[in-house]
Amino acid sequence: MARSAPDVLRSMFPVPERRAVFWFLAVAMVVVVAAVTLAVIGGGENEVLPDAAPEHLVDPLPTSRPVTRADLESLRIPMAPRGYRMVDVDDVLDRLAAELAERDARIAELEAALAGAQATAVGGTDLFEKRPEQPPRDEGRNDWDEPR
Repeated sequence: MARSAPDVLRSMFPVPERRAVFWFLAVAMVVVVAAVTLAVIGGGENEVLPDAAPEHLVDPLPTSRPVTRADLESLRIPMAPRGYRMVDVDDVLDRLAAELAERDARIAELEAALAGAQATAVGGTDLFEKRPEQPPRDEGRNDWDEPR
């Protein structure tokens, strides 16, 4: 018949040896808890765990020139305990918003200049100037017909 686990242990370790194992484990646990406690609270005048210096944005976006794709690809925002530092993210987003607004304004300016140049090229210098009247078209003739 099979014996239970406690019976096997009793047969392997007589009573005095089980007590010795128990006391050894109890003392080892107290020593480990004491060592961890001393390491955490310090036990002396100086701090065991000094405050870590906060990470800052190492390579911010350039201020002397427009932001390029390579600048954004190389940008690495430092991590904080709960994600990213809001100040660094806000700085990057503000800079990108300013760049986009500046580029949109420049595109609108160039499109307006292009539209003005096209209007001048097509209709002369003044858009409201009267054009000479075109000769009447022959209604029976199509543009693809040969000249008569």
